[in-house]
Amino acid sequence: MTTMAENGQMQDLMLADDRLFGLAAGWQAAGHGVALAFVIRTWGSSPRQVGSVMVIRDDGQIAGSVSGGCVEGAVIDTACDLIASGGARRVDFGVADATAWEVGLSCGGQISILVMAVAETGLPAPVLIAAAESLALRQPVGLCLPLDGAPATLMARVPPANLLEDNNFWFVQDARPQIVIIGAVHISQHLAHMATDCGFDVTIIDPRRVFASADRFPGQRLVLDWPDIVLADMVLDDQTAMVALTHDPKIDDAALQVGLTKPLFHIAALGSRRTHAARLERLADAGFDAATTSRIKGPAGLDIGAKTPAEIAVSVLAELIAAYRGRGR
Repeated sequence: MTTMAENGQMQDLMLADDRLFGLAAGWQAAGHGVALAFVIRTWGSSPRQVGSVMVIRDDGQIAGSVSGGCVEGAVIDTACDLIASGGARRVDFGVADATAWEVGLSCGGQISILVMAVAETGLPAPVLIAAAESLALRQPVGLCLPLDGAPATLMARVPPANLLEDNNFWFVQDARPQIVIIGAVHISQHLAHMATDCGFDVTIIDPRRVFASADRFPGQRLVLDWPDIVLADMVLDDQTAMVALTHDPKIDDAALQVGLTKPLFHIAALGSRRTHAARLERLADAGFDAATTSRIKGPAGLDIGAKTPAEIAVSVLAELIAAYRGRGR
């Protein structure tokens, strides 16, 4: 199996919250001092919701965010202090504070942020590593983050939501919904980027080297191998969607046969109605009954009259989002 990943500083800065723990653990393992910042409370017009995360490295590099950019400077300064000393510190910004005007919170927003060093008196490295490993396996994580600097702990039972209570912040991080795209085709180039922008974790799978190149999919997780081989090692849960786009039965059918055995919230395949009918016949011959194959949305995408690859990608993603939000056709 060959995985092609885009490297570089700017890509790190664009990581979603569930991947920030893995990034922080990697930085810490490489010998860097690291701190994490968590939004623990908001009032009024706040640019980031409770539970948002930012990671700060000892050399000033950051990933994630806790605001629209207006308080990051002050948070980074606090993080650097804590990296040197250990522990945790709550920082509050609001319109009543002189600091609020300096950092840009002049529109009625207020925000509280808990900054914790990766240290014994803060967020212990083993807790960070365990959280990163769980999220890599698409398992939700719950952390008890004391506001007084006592060590953070990993919770055996994940609470239903983020909660600030007494002297603790109960933090919850779920794995993002994921989309598995079968086929590194032209439509996939548009679909992968749009889906990423919409908050989905995207993986593109294609065994054809001429299509599956990092140059065509910059910054995307691209796997050069047969779908059935790749999918056997992936966690395919009820927060996962699959879209088959190659038009090649050798590739699409192999993926669909795996997907139909999993609790995916959405399965779709590109092609005409005649192509889809032939696909259903092949799957029936492979032992899948009509009730099972009816889960496949084919032809993939909402009927919006799409013609160009980008327009088709819009229709495919719109149908998928409708399914994810419980409004599928």
